[in-house]
Amino acid sequence: MSDNFNAPGSSRPSAASAPSAAPQQFITFKLDTAEYGVDIMAVREIKGWSETTAIPNSPRFISGVINLRGIIVPIMDLRARFGMEPVQPTSMHVVIIINTGQRTTGLLVDAVSDIISVAPDAIRAIPDMGVDTREKLLAGLVPLPDRMVSLVSLDFVIGVGDGRPVACTDTILSAA
Repeated sequence: MSDNFNAPGSSRPSAASAPSAAPQQFITFKLDTAEYGVDIMAVREIKGWSETTAIPNSPRFISGVINLRGIIVPIMDLRARFGMEPVQPTSMHVVIIINTGQRTTGLLVDAVSDIISVAPDAIRAIPDMGVDTREKLLAGLVPLPDRMVSLVSLDFVIGVGDGRPVACTDTILSAA
């Protein structure tokens, strides 16, 4: 039986050297006028906004939690997480439920836009702008003919990508 797993440090072809790397798919969504995308493989479901239960002492970007068929899911206001003003959710807002590892998290966004397929070599690096933390929230940029899509680094956005939880969310996010 062969294993497709490659241990860290093992030789593995990079996306650039792969003969025909398969395109990746991303669900795109809006925050104000900006368009962002998340890997479609991390998306569990998309649902309309529903009221949350507030959790005391949670960061301002955690809107609260919901019960999603028996799973307690923290809802993160991505506007607030990205340093924008938090949104006052309405029935027009959407929650993208994502799974990353053992965590299930809801991302509150303005609207879901599209599904795009992107060749790995079409994803551009985030330019160095001298700001470490914000750059880590994005995994790359996809220039399209009529717009630019910023790809969200889900591990960093929910606080696990740099090895430390985002302030006060460890309990909330690990409960999910």
